[in-house]
Amino acid sequence: MSSALAEFRPAEHENPAQWVRRVFRNFRRSRPFYGGLLAMIAGVPIMYFPYAKLALNGMTVTMATTAGAGSLIIGVLLIVLGLTAWFQPAVRFFAGIATTLLTLISIPVSNLSGFGMALLPGLIGGGLMLSWAPNPAAPTTEAVAAGAGGARTLPSTASEEPGTAEFAAEEPATAPLPAVPAQAAPADGGTAGAGAPSQHTGDQKEAR
Repeated sequence: MSSALAEFRPAEHENPAQWVRRVFRNFRRSRPFYGGLLAMIAGVPIMYFPYAKLALNGMTVTMATTAGAGSLIIGVLLIVLGLTAWFQPAVRFFAGIATTLLTLISIPVSNLSGFGMALLPGLIGGGLMLSWAPNPAAPTTEAVAAGAGGARTLPSTASEEPGTAEFAAEEPATAPLPAVPAQAAPADGGTAGAGAPSQHTGDQKEAR
């Protein structure tokens, strides 16, 4: 079974009503459903009233005017925009802006936007299309496991910088301290301070 058709196949121990409910819930949550629905609802009264024939006390009243063609175009466009928001959620911004503009244009063109019956559904539907955003994708099990493993094992510095290992092998971490030379004891058993004046006296004799 392909992953694209997995959610449209009935699962085990699932009756048809539960399957239809699950598929409709996934369809509704993955697109601006209510925005498109309100846009289609707004298109119905806009294109209905200019061509409607109402009976009033046995007398037929026809409201067809020269704006009937414009009302028909606006109503059909609103229905098409609602379907576009359902089946092409990527263009929801264009559909929302176009729905709002067509609803406002229908006020002077189509009998005050279908006698006000399409004004609120059209404006609210356009706003819902503009404000809708898809849910962030949930992280898969493999991504979570890879992230947990990467947090436990940190990369070594030597692998990131190639010359670090060779430099550490050539020079030790701490250089040894130089050895302090010990003072040699005089041969005659005297102190070092006693030998120093005698050497200075010999130098004065040579200078004379």
